Parts: sequence; structure tokens; C-alpha cells
Amino acid sequence: MPDFRLIPGIETLRQRDGVRALEAAFGAEATVQALRAQAGRLRETIAAGRGPDNAEQAAGVIETAAEAALAAGARGSLRPVINATGVVIHTNLGRAPIAAAAIKRVAAIAAGYSNLEYDLAQGTRGSRTVHAESLITALTGAEAAIVVNNNAAATLLILTGLASGREVTISRGELVEIGGGFRVPDILRQSGATLREVGTTNRTRANDYTGTASAATAMFLRVHPSNFRIEGFTERPSLKELVAAGRAAGVPVVEDIGSGCLVDDLAGEPSVQASIAAGVDLVCFSGDKLLGGPQCGIIAGSRALVDRLRTHPLMRALRADKITFAILEATLAEYVAGRAAATIPVQQMLHATADAIEARASTLGERLAAAGWQIALLTGTSAVGGGSAPGWELPTVLLSVNREGQSASSTDAWLRTLDPPIVARIEGDRVVFDLRTVLASQDDTIASLLAPST
Repeated sequence: MPDFRLIPGIETLRQRDGVRALEAAFGAEATVQALRAQAGRLRETIAAGRGPDNAEQAAGVIETAAEAALAAGARGSLRPVINATGVVIHTNLGRAPIAAAAIKRVAAIAAGYSNLEYDLAQGTRGSRTVHAESLITALTGAEAAIVVNNNAAATLLILTGLASGREVTISRGELVEIGGGFRVPDILRQSGATLREVGTTNRTRANDYTGTASAATAMFLRVHPSNFRIEGFTERPSLKELVAAGRAAGVPVVEDIGSGCLVDDLAGEPSVQASIAAGVDLVCFSGDKLLGGPQCGIIAGSRALVDRLRTHPLMRALRADKITFAILEATLAEYVAGRAAATIPVQQMLHATADAIEARASTLGERLAAAGWQIALLTGTSAVGGGSAPGWELPTVLLSVNREGQSASSTDAWLRTLDPPIVARIEGDRVVFDLRTVLASQDDTIASLLAPST
């Protein structure tokens, strides 16, 4: 016969020193709810013929379980993880890590008030759309710039603000779908613009654009097919040719390059500067991909067009917040100072050599081997990710980590239960770490998690 009398009452439990500490940390109401939930679970355990031998043990079981539940709830669902996949811009893992300078800037801005919408010189209300603009224009050569909350929002704002009720001309080969089901035709439809397809999937020429231009044409839209490549019998006008076609037809040329590349040595990935130099009227791109900053969308180009978007009613719904501006400005400042390759984590990872990664992997591997892990160094490749530079494989050295008698899938699952979780990848029935995407400071963290005694 189950003895439920072993389970202490809630008020009795609240007199325990440990429970009082929980109430101080998590609040009385939350603690009481946790105690009730764990007492209920213990009741089910006792009913099944298992459970503690006495009331003191029962109280300890409830207190320990309640503490674990409260801690898990307070921690929240968003957690830091160690990215050992080798995918630099990993969308599922939050894309770009933030530079130290940006973290410092966020702390300064977030801790108090700021001049987000206040003109310090005039002592009057200002506009948040001016923040980061001077840095963007200095880097890209654009006349003006604004920031919204992501690049999809930037595309929607451009199409709604400049083309609603009119036609947007785009090559059939650029009617792309990116992650999360974002399709160019859908966003065009949402904006109120009419899609005008030209050319074919694999071949489009400049005269395909000009041949359909009319008074109804609002813009020629060029979309960078960032997450795939078409090879073989293909043709696409150069950006300069498309700009010339736009000038001849009296139609603005807008380019969505997505990745936000601000350097010129990334496997042919188009840079923002090159687009502006080619004469596009507007270019939009992401802040949290190759740029290595916060999630945001940046629109740069003609002052006349940017100013029209700046005052569009949709801008309020898509605007960025003070945290985004703080991170973005600090990140852009690193580019302006010429330090980005050394200080922006995404750029550091992209420029890391296989030799440097091998040296780190060898050192970490020795520490894990001493704790009983089966270690091997393997040649492999890293990926840029985030829909950027598809097909560009970065040579790397992988650290294989396995335990005797454990499958790769079970080891991989166990790694994700750690604090912080380690997200690795499996290749050839082996769990492997690609340290290209592991911050250097995290090597010791991995060692302490997998080999705590070394």
C-alpha cells in the first residue's frame, strides 16, 4: 500500500533553508508552484511502488527537483551554444557572432538612455534613421543609407515605397526562394507591385529589360542568387550593362545582394562597394551575414530614393532598435578603421588558415585523448553558410572525437545536452569538430566539458 504520508506539505517544505533560498532567488509564487509540481510527480512515483524511505528523503527529492525546474525556467529557451559545425554563418545558430567592440558598445547603450530619436545639437526630437548612415556611406560610397530590421524588410520597403501599383522587371533566373520560404514573387505581390519576368531561367540579356520598359515600369530589380549557382549554358548582363540599360530606359536599378559583403576577396561574392561603383540606384543587404554584425537590413544608394523610403509609413513598422544600431555602428567602425579581418569574428573565421586550425585541433585533441577519447585529425572543408558564397569550400582540419562503444549519433546527442551545448557534425560515422567556427576562447571550455580532469 503506497504511503503518501511521506510527502511533506508545501508549508512544511517552505521552512527548509534550501527552499527559502529558492524563494529569494526565484520568488515565492514560482517556488510554491514548482514544489507542488514536484510533489505531484513524487506521488506518482510512490504510487508505482518506488520512492524515498522517509519524509526527509522525500523533502530532499522535491527540493532538488524544484530547484532544477526553477533554474531551467529562469534560464529561458535561448541559450549560447558552441558552433563546431564549420558553417560560419549558421542561420540556425544565430548567424554572426558579435565583435568584442560591439559587445562593449551595446553595454554602454543598453545600460541607460541614449539619443536614439533626439537631436543633441538642437535639443529637439530627432530621427533614428540617421544612425549608422555616415559609416555606411563612408564605406560604400553611397549618397545615403537607412537601416531596417532585416534584409527581407529592406526588400519589402523598397518595393512598397517605390513600386506599389507599378511593374518591377526581373530576370526569370532570379526569382529565387531563400531559407524560411521567402520567395521573391511573394514579396513582390505583398508590396503591391506587379512582377514582370524577362529572359529565361539560364539566359537573360540587357535588351530583355529595355524591351519591356514602359511608363508602368518602376524599376529593374536584380537579385543575387545567393544560395545556389546556375552553371553551363548561361548568360546574365553585367551590373554595368544593366545600369546602362536602366539609364537608357529612364528606370532605376535596384540590387538585392543579400550577403552584405564589404570586402573584395570572398570567392566572387559581390561587394556593396562594387554595386555602388557600378551605378545602381539602390542596393540592399544583410547586416548579420558576411558583414558580421546584427540582424538588420541596410539600404544604400541615391539620396532621393533613400529619403523617399525614410519617410514612408511602412518604415515605422520595419525600423531597427537601439541595440541593433549600437552593434551595427561598432561593427562598421571596425571596417572603417581597417581592422575587420582581425576583429570581426565572421571575418576571422573566413580568413583562418587550415594550418592554424590544425594547430588548435592538435592541442585540444591531446587534452581529450588523455581523458579517454578516441581522437583523429582529418582533412575537410568548412562552409560559409547563410546563403553566401555557395560552393565555396574552405580547407580545414577536423577533430574527430569518439568514445569506445558509443555510436556517433549518441555522442552527438550527448554533446547537445552539455552546458553550453556543443553542436558538431557527423562525417563517415564519426563526430567531428571544425574549430574554424569555435571561438578560440572556447577551446578550454570544450576541454573542461569533455575532459574535466585534464
